[in-house]
Amino acid sequence: MFVSLHAAERKFELGSLPENQTPPGFRSTVTGLGKPGEWKVILDDLPSAVSPLTSQARGVNKRAVLAQLSQDPTDEHFPLLVFDEETYADFTLSTRFKTVRGAVEQMAGIAFRVQNETNYYLVRASSLGNTFRFYEVINGVRGAIVGPEVPIPSGVWHELKVECKGNQIRCSLDGKELISLTDKMNRFPAGKFAFWTKSDSVTYFADTQIHYTLREAPARAIVRDTLKKYPKLLDLKIFVAGSEPNTSKLVACREAADLGKPGGEAEYAVLSQAEIYYGKDKGIISVVMPLRDRNGESVAAARVVMKSLPGQTEQNALARARPIVQAVQNRVQSLQDLVD
Repeated sequence: MFVSLHAAERKFELGSLPENQTPPGFRSTVTGLGKPGEWKVILDDLPSAVSPLTSQARGVNKRAVLAQLSQDPTDEHFPLLVFDEETYADFTLSTRFKTVRGAVEQMAGIAFRVQNETNYYLVRASSLGNTFRFYEVINGVRGAIVGPEVPIPSGVWHELKVECKGNQIRCSLDGKELISLTDKMNRFPAGKFAFWTKSDSVTYFADTQIHYTLREAPARAIVRDTLKKYPKLLDLKIFVAGSEPNTSKLVACREAADLGKPGGEAEYAVLSQAEIYYGKDKGIISVVMPLRDRNGESVAAARVVMKSLPGQTEQNALARARPIVQAVQNRVQSLQDLVD
């Protein structure tokens, strides 16, 4: 299991994953020029996060780590590995990193409150430049740079921590808070997080965890309100595209325990082709219809689950489902209206 969820904490465990594969739930992309990075799980000597009990005990173990292995020397080349499964507002994220090699750059960073590949906050450490910096990336352009010069040896594991609360941002390196600022514009109040490197940096990451304030996805509030408005509905389920190609995932429904489950062929067909699906089984009917953004593109699939009526036909089922889906559609102008 890669991600374990305990209340408001996620720990990213790599030990059970096959080597030379990208961790599930993540998407490789790039800011600037060049191709996305090569992110893989490999084994490396990693000091224990807990000090050995005795001087004879081993303090270093061969463990699974996340590595960015591509060595594209392009200057404006910033590989990102985005965690697509959650959006965070207030949080504390910590990770360990080691810059391994790179002739042009040796950097490690965490992008956070990521909106897309060209809009996010970033804190990064440079072993060649001996700098620890924070800045905003806005439409692909770096904003004002903040942070000190500090030795960051290559080939050594370091700890990086980011704390966000509202528009307050604090960044620490090896247990020392080196950056504290207030983003008066509060450009990115919430977003995803990503591992980040630059140019030909080969960099390892490990022991990543995030403590965060739980947020309710807008889709869940929409479902709750709709079920209240239509009390005879058995369920209303909303699916969006999954992190893996040709998949979908459940983001809102009556039963919270079902959240995150994958959708089926019907949901994917509705998402990818804006089709309408009708199904009937043991007195229950389902209609799956697209939810569209302001440009008319299908961004989600709404499954309406109802009891079958005597003489139930497909046309009648669609007529019953349409006003329900329209009530949902009235609150959706973009994908962010469901999952942000």
